[in-house]
Amino acid sequence: MRSGAAARRGRASLLLVLLRAPAVRGSQGDKEPVYRDCEKQCVRTNCTGARLRAFQSAQPPYMALTGWTCRDDCRYQCMWTTVGLYQAEGYSVPQFHGKWPFVRFLCFEEPASALASLLNGLACLLMLLRYRSAVPRQSPMYHTITAFSLVSLNAWFWSTVFHTRDTYLTEKMDYFCASTVILYSIYLCCVRTLGLRRPGVSSVVGVLLILLFTSHVSYLTFVSFDYGYNMAANASIGMINLLWWLCWCWQNRRTLPYWWKCGSVVLLLHALALLELLDFPPLLWVLDAHAVWHLSTVPVHFLFYSFLIEDSLYLLNTEKAGVKVD
Repeated sequence: MRSGAAARRGRASLLLVLLRAPAVRGSQGDKEPVYRDCEKQCVRTNCTGARLRAFQSAQPPYMALTGWTCRDDCRYQCMWTTVGLYQAEGYSVPQFHGKWPFVRFLCFEEPASALASLLNGLACLLMLLRYRSAVPRQSPMYHTITAFSLVSLNAWFWSTVFHTRDTYLTEKMDYFCASTVILYSIYLCCVRTLGLRRPGVSSVVGVLLILLFTSHVSYLTFVSFDYGYNMAANASIGMINLLWWLCWCWQNRRTLPYWWKCGSVVLLLHALALLELLDFPPLLWVLDAHAVWHLSTVPVHFLFYSFLIEDSLYLLNTEKAGVKVD
């Protein structure tokens, strides 16, 4: 799949010298003529007739099952051809289709991020099982926390799938399911801080959050899949969640000895999210800022569920004693 590479290398060297900074600043590797020419030539040579049948017969089953096609393989090979040309000319590594170049491992497109998402999911599952074994079902927050855990597990599942194989469907599911976690976090906070004494309030907030999620998904699906809007929307909702929990922690700092766990979790999650701003080319073509962010959130699950267990047991005991819930 690398026929004509020498000729393309020569054309690319000239192109990079002429374009220099603009191509690098934009990090638009897939817009480079050398990349496009390489892909066209590769597809024309390898993805039709006998060559295509040979590719399909030699392709490992796990690659076929995850949807890797001959054209995808051409893009992968041409991406590295272009990266090599950039590096040979001394320029920064460009992005391709909005992403850094990653070394593919088996069928995993972004191995480190896929592993990190899987570890987060396993940590969430482990702590959910621990929560269910430690907290009786009669606890006021039991069902709400269980539902939150299931929403989180679903999000981490789709995050793992997306980083394994980036497609139109998996990208949408990753983004939308991440939004459900943020919105359900608001609902969880509302139930804990207001809903136990005023269930009607949490019901109204729940309906509003469902409407907000429906509008959010509808806009991204039918109007414009705007990455900037999606990030701004999630950041705004996350900030509401942060401030709401911190206010509750401050109000209960004298009565609930475990309040610091909740405060630490929400501050940690928002601080760790700043890792995404680093946005550097992946180390060893595997570990980028997004993967580091996901890896750093794995231990947070244990602290968060430690808070949820203590708080749920506290609520159960105060309910049995007939004491007003804080």
